[in-house]
Amino acid sequence: MDCPRQNDTGFYRPRKPWETSLYRLVEEHFDEFERVYPDRFQHKYGFWRPVIRKAVKDYLKCGDLREGFARVRCPECGHNMFVGLSCKQRCICPSCHQKRTLVTAINIAENISAPVPHRQFVLTMPKRFRLYFRFDRELLRKLPKLAWETVKEVYRAVLDRSDAVPGMVAGIQSHGQLSNWHPHIHALVTYGAFTPDGAFIPLPDELSSTPFLKIWEDKIFGLLLDEGRITQNVIDQMGTWKHSGFSVDKSVALAAGDTAGLERLTAYMVRCPFSLDRILSVSDDGQVVYRAEKADCQPFPMLGDEKLFRGISRNFEIFDPLEFLAEITQHIPNPGMQMVRYYGWYSNKMRGQRLKAAESTGNASEEIVIDEEDTPYRKLCRMRWGALLKRVFEIDPLCCPNCGGTMKIISFLERRDQPDVVERILRHCDLWDRPASRAPPPSEEPEQLTLELQYVDTDEFLMAL
Repeated sequence: MDCPRQNDTGFYRPRKPWETSLYRLVEEHFDEFERVYPDRFQHKYGFWRPVIRKAVKDYLKCGDLREGFARVRCPECGHNMFVGLSCKQRCICPSCHQKRTLVTAINIAENISAPVPHRQFVLTMPKRFRLYFRFDRELLRKLPKLAWETVKEVYRAVLDRSDAVPGMVAGIQSHGQLSNWHPHIHALVTYGAFTPDGAFIPLPDELSSTPFLKIWEDKIFGLLLDEGRITQNVIDQMGTWKHSGFSVDKSVALAAGDTAGLERLTAYMVRCPFSLDRILSVSDDGQVVYRAEKADCQPFPMLGDEKLFRGISRNFEIFDPLEFLAEITQHIPNPGMQMVRYYGWYSNKMRGQRLKAAESTGNASEEIVIDEEDTPYRKLCRMRWGALLKRVFEIDPLCCPNCGGTMKIISFLERRDQPDVVERILRHCDLWDRPASRAPPPSEEPEQLTLELQYVDTDEFLMAL
């Protein structure tokens, strides 16, 4: 999404992605990264995937007026503005991924979720298994179904009803706090299940996570055993460990009807694998200081008064430019891979069945249409960038900065269709040549980072326990 920029009067100005540190880093180092990838990174990140080059090259064109633009004009005073076209790439373009995140979150919160209590389930696996999912992306596709089967089996056992169906929206997350490879599942799940007649049966609040954990563990073991990635000896060995590395957390609860909470939670589930706000600095030679999602590592009590940092032993990482590109591009999904799946009561099939049943009885519901061409979700996907910016940032990009009237999009031009026309218009408006991509000049007194970077040697700490 075209993130807003405001001038002194509070009016919208089109973004300039080439001014960001990420854009400059990608533009300057990507070709070298692709050239050295087989020798330097292939052993760790797997074979080069052509989708990486396409996604990155499209990202470098995102918002660039020379690649095409929408012309916006005020009918009252004649003021004109050009808005660059989006690349629509996932997990590499922060702007376009954010629009996708917002559209998905709004759709799930307003059109899919039932007005019942929900829980967030986070299902993870041991570190020793994660590389299998990086080298074989087909394994990654199978994770959401395993999470769904885990939740469904426990729910039906607790409710003692084989026909009970919960609703689940499962999102694949491949990233950890520092954009490292960490495949796991975030799922929005009804805290209870529906009967065939539509009645909702809630679950007890004190329900333990242990049965979910045991079934999830068995599901992952079974998948890797069937795929020939591990042997039964590995399963038997890990069964003797006190901490297997598997986890299932369901501590985040949302009350019935909390639409705003559902939207926030869903946006978190499908967020971009990295954030521009967490790139603290990029040096002249491309060294990147990237901080964790939370400024401070989260301690939790161990034996006595000792504390150990949860998850990661530091809240920052320093990358050279090629290493940073390797970390963030590994999260770009393969073409056609669905990162969000809908199961049970929230599946397209069941929503379509309920809609047809409601229509046959003349009692149409608010369910979204599955078969018809113009569904609320498809309308949402076509929502103009202006509507999203107005909803999220409370700024109307179509408000004319000259007279305050409502501007209108009057035409679209793409370079691939009309290259000469695009160039003539931009040259006439003195917009063809953009400033060179360079970092802003350093201030005389560098600002002091408000984030205290922390590093904890966990091996040394554990030996001291």
